Amino acid sequence: MARVSHLPGRAEHHWIWQAEAACRGVGADAFFHTEGEPRPDRAAREEAAKAVCSACPVRARCLEHALRVVEPYGVWGGLTERERQLAARPDAAAA
Repeated sequence: MARVSHLPGRAEHHWIWQAEAACRGVGADAFFHTEGEPRPDRAAREEAAKAVCSACPVRARCLEHALRVVEPYGVWGGLTERERQLAARPDAAAA
């Protein structure tokens, strides 16, 4: 039997911010590319996703999450995969 006293406790505070995200109900296809997506379509989709993010009340928390867990795909917190990679570089703060 599990020793309940050794369990880590409640963890919803790690994800509850997502309930207030502007992207809820939008659909993942707006934020993640499909295989073989043409470059112009990808650029248009990313700009539309960033527009959703721009008015999001939890944008900073979303971006913090994406950077912390190194989300490999999609638009998170208003940044694309490449933009997050650049933001995470040690020399990014100096720029």
